[in-house]
Amino acid sequence: MRQYRKYILPVYLLLGACMPVSPSETPTRALAHETQLPIMKSFASPRPVAPQRSNSDIARDFLDLSFSLESGRTIPTLTRFEGPISLRVTGTFSPTLQSDLSRLLARLRNEARIDIQQTNAPAANITIESVSRADIRRALPMAACFVVPNVSSLAEYRANKRSQAVNWTKLRTRSRIAVFVPYDAPPQEVRDCLHEELAQALGPLNDLYRLPDSVFNDDNVHTVLTGFDMLILRAYYDPALRNGMSRRQVARLITPILSRINPAGDGIPSARMARTPRPWINAVQTALGPGAKAEARHVAAVEALNIAGALRWSDHRRGFSHYAVARLNQLSNPRLAETEYRNAYAYFSRSSLFTLHRAFIASQLAGMAIAAGDANAALQLVMPSIPVAQRAENAALLATLLMLQAEAMELQGRSAEAERVRMDSLGWARYGFGPEWAVRSKMREIAALNPQKRPRL
Repeated sequence: MRQYRKYILPVYLLLGACMPVSPSETPTRALAHETQLPIMKSFASPRPVAPQRSNSDIARDFLDLSFSLESGRTIPTLTRFEGPISLRVTGTFSPTLQSDLSRLLARLRNEARIDIQQTNAPAANITIESVSRADIRRALPMAACFVVPNVSSLAEYRANKRSQAVNWTKLRTRSRIAVFVPYDAPPQEVRDCLHEELAQALGPLNDLYRLPDSVFNDDNVHTVLTGFDMLILRAYYDPALRNGMSRRQVARLITPILSRINPAGDGIPSARMARTPRPWINAVQTALGPGAKAEARHVAAVEALNIAGALRWSDHRRGFSHYAVARLNQLSNPRLAETEYRNAYAYFSRSSLFTLHRAFIASQLAGMAIAAGDANAALQLVMPSIPVAQRAENAALLATLLMLQAEAMELQGRSAEAERVRMDSLGWARYGFGPEWAVRSKMREIAALNPQKRPRL
């Protein structure tokens, strides 16, 4: 079953730590939009980036994703659906669930070549049950959404929670799976749950921190299925594979499969990224996950950074380690936090595979630049990040970046342009953050960074 993956709070949720604001300090100009918000915006045609790594590396990733659980437990055999796959939705529909699901199913058919269709039939292979967040938490306290084999409802899962029927390691084929998503979450969170949980209902169950370009990673950077993810799912349903195959059997076949469906990957040299040791994973999850006390979080963040340094990592995991330290020092030691954000940004700037990681850090650094009154520095960080957020279909990050752009423009005296950009941001914010109060709260939070809008003492 799928545990809560959002260990890592996205950077765009952390901007308020730069400048604490009480309700009485709310900037008056930020209230100008309180009469009416624009309609919710949505993304048009998906623009996934094709995998930019070697087939030999992808073959290794495929095996590690397919034959282990996140806990490290081994999955003995490959399991998947055989034949056409039917899917139905039950429960309370959120307003955007159906449109987002239709786009996802079209992508699975077109990119992963999976024969999957939505139906109203009660005997569907996959049931997506839309329930409240409270119901999900009662079933799994640490879950935002999750997937379970051999059941079709939350009630059935509760009745079988302690049985071997819902144990992924005991599965030998997939015929009936349930995905539980919240109807009372922001539209983007519902969509993210659909992408991740449906991908796991169909294919691999593991997550790997070493993957820079995948939803199959607990760092929560990518939230919609990437080109890499679709390639993995396409390989998972290749006719050469079948239920019951061992890791050794699949290892003999996956290389020729990838050569056939991803010939460009044969011409890319192997990077052979090192495995992620369990102590680093544990440290990151302690530092940024739920449950730990403040002192333990700080100790764990430093431990993660020390491990990354000792292993001489130079990839996104090194940047992520710096991010963890920055995140935990943002209120208590803002100078150290800014230094560590800059270190993270530097590591995320080393490869085009890390552009989305860099955009998250750019939003944080831009907020700090605006708080310091440096509009030019803020715009230099924000402007290249906006198309990255658009391509990744991350409306919350996109809205945040646009709000930051508007504040930087106001600092430059470009008020009319700032107003247009701010209004554009609000349509995306409605999809990314959900209810109007959340959108207005984010708008006020970012406006409060602007020194021109702070109350004079």
